[in-house]
Amino acid sequence: MQTMEPIGTTFRGGLASPAVARNTGPILEVLRAHLPHRGAVLEIAAGSGEHALAFAGALPGLDWTPSDPSAEARASIAAWAATAGLPNLREPLPLDVLDPTTWPDGPLQAVVCINMIHISPWAATEGLMALAGSRLAVGGLLILYGPYREADVPLAASNAAFDESLKARDPAWGLRDRDAVTAAAKAEGLALTRRIEMPANNLMFLFRRT
Repeated sequence: MQTMEPIGTTFRGGLASPAVARNTGPILEVLRAHLPHRGAVLEIAAGSGEHALAFAGALPGLDWTPSDPSAEARASIAAWAATAGLPNLREPLPLDVLDPTTWPDGPLQAVVCINMIHISPWAATEGLMALAGSRLAVGGLLILYGPYREADVPLAASNAAFDESLKARDPAWGLRDRDAVTAAAKAEGLALTRRIEMPANNLMFLFRRT
């Protein structure tokens, strides 16, 4: 499981991420405003599973399926899910955006991806776009959250330092350019419809399947 922050373990056996504690509320506000009341949602790179638990609990009309290629992450997701027994929170899938054989069937009303693009190679972004383009229903949403570079917006000092730390850890990682991400989405039939500023110099992008 890829992460840039220390991860703790709760007494329940699930992993606990400080970043999740900070960003769950603001992300949920956006999801409430833009997701449909009912339908199937696939979460990519769900990590510890804390987001999945919080969002499935707050949005009971949505059928929420978390996924992660890491066995450690999937064990944590299952541990958190066991604490709540939510009927709309599905078992985690071993989905790898680089391996189409692991992708579930559609149609999906939404694909949600939080803090993955900058801690994975560019090929993972292309795979994510291909997955969303092929599995989303027409009108369905791909929702991204994280830090990005934007040609028309000065890069915050904290994000510049974060970008350097990412590249020092893996040269294939780093903050992605908004326009490059938008172009990769457009190639798969996904149109950028909304840019939302979030706390701590993060952004949310909403792409709609055309």
